[in-house]
Amino acid sequence: MSLLKSTAVFGMLTMLSRVLGLVRDVVIATVFGSSASTDAFFVAFKIPNFMRRLFAEGAFSQAFVPVLSASRTTESEQAVRRLVSRATGTLLVILLVLTILAIVAADYLVLLFAPGFQGNPEQFALTVDMVRITFPYLLFISLVAAAQGVLNTYGRFGAPAFAPVLLNLILIASAWWWAPLFERPVMALAIGVFLAGAAQLAFMLPFLHKVGMLTWPRWGWRDSGVRRIMRLMLPAIFGSSVAQINLLLDTILASFLIAGSISWLYYSDRLVEFPLGVFGVALGTVILPRLSSEHAAKVPERFSRTLDWALRWAVLIAIPAAVGLAVMAGPILTTLFQYGAFGDDDARAASLSLVAYSLGLFGFMLVKVLSPGYFARQDMVTPVKIAAVSMVCNMMMSVTVVLTLRDTLYGHAGLAFATGLAATINAGLLFRGLCRRGVYRAEAGWGRLWLQVGLATATMAAVLLVGVSELDVWLEAGLTRRVLALAGWLTLACLVYLGVLLLAGLRPRHLREATGGRALPEDNTD
Repeated sequence: MSLLKSTAVFGMLTMLSRVLGLVRDVVIATVFGSSASTDAFFVAFKIPNFMRRLFAEGAFSQAFVPVLSASRTTESEQAVRRLVSRATGTLLVILLVLTILAIVAADYLVLLFAPGFQGNPEQFALTVDMVRITFPYLLFISLVAAAQGVLNTYGRFGAPAFAPVLLNLILIASAWWWAPLFERPVMALAIGVFLAGAAQLAFMLPFLHKVGMLTWPRWGWRDSGVRRIMRLMLPAIFGSSVAQINLLLDTILASFLIAGSISWLYYSDRLVEFPLGVFGVALGTVILPRLSSEHAAKVPERFSRTLDWALRWAVLIAIPAAVGLAVMAGPILTTLFQYGAFGDDDARAASLSLVAYSLGLFGFMLVKVLSPGYFARQDMVTPVKIAAVSMVCNMMMSVTVVLTLRDTLYGHAGLAFATGLAATINAGLLFRGLCRRGVYRAEAGWGRLWLQVGLATATMAAVLLVGVSELDVWLEAGLTRRVLALAGWLTLACLVYLGVLLLAGLRPRHLREATGGRALPEDNTD
């Protein structure tokens, strides 16, 4: 199946997950609001989630998929099964030890991730208790990521994209039905995270069996393929996860800002993650095994064309999404979250950080697309150097924000802006590196595409700016009116954008992947 169809499969199922994720956040905001206990849960969830993206979906996947793809291209099916068995077994043992250590040292983890909680002993103790429940999620979800890597290598993108749906459904149930049963209601969310990890792993097993890769995990530290994966993981742990490190820095620094800052950043980040997850992650996930196969088969022309195709789609999606989020920040947050304990002031404050985050959306998405250009070639060192520059820039900007805006309502927005700007720097350096090495050569038509996207985005933004009411109108409106108005304006924005693109001469055939070159192993999809 083509890259476009595979991306569509992954994107549509990811969209379902993201929609349910928004429902989950609406429920949590309605039930718990922006409070000390909610901040405690977000930190307790962020710790294993951060390490999941760092180790599982970050370093492990980006090291595992290229090695597995190369094995599938050049070796027998039995050798591939052996690599899967030993890689997952080694990962399981390492994560089991890490999980035990984390549960024992949960106090120190909370000190690391939210040092500002020390000033509130009750909040600190609650966070520690929840970390001990949520951290095993890392063990489950890392094995899910390993299964995803196998399935993606075999062209199966549907099941991995659907698995997060289970997390959202379980957390919705935890907040809405189970929370009242607990003495500390927010603890239901922590238990829900644990159960969701186990459910996602169980869901993936039949699909592994279907492709013949459901093997018993075995310790395989001495296996050459496993050693290669581990060597690639060491720099990838840092290089592929700089965005997560920057978001972690936001959480640490936000713990020194006014109460509610962590929650405001969380809700605005979740909205930015929607287009990033649906399109950016989908593009990066789909092209990584393809690029790895093209590199193993030594067809650099196709490698460059695949990157070019993904970059065009990133521009086509990220630019209007960023502008739309910035213009509609207040109405979106008000419609989705401004109910129950989540008040008017929360909606206004969160909209500031959403605007700031949206300015970095293009950078975030480019990092997702450009990084596979290095990982597929098993080059983990260059992204590490680039990530170091980006992270230092983010740290300097973020610390400056906290020192100057600590006691204001703009501190969290400053942190969001610094994170987005750091991602843009990261993306720019990644792009320059691929061009300088001759790995990527732009195909014809980029100038025309930029003009088309720029004109369509500007027209869309003008329509929204003229037509959308002031935020006070949205705050005073009822649920039905908000939902209908938001749906109407977002639909109109999409129609205007697509209509102007068509009038400017862009056609679907212009965005199809280029073909030609040496044949690669045939892929299937769900």
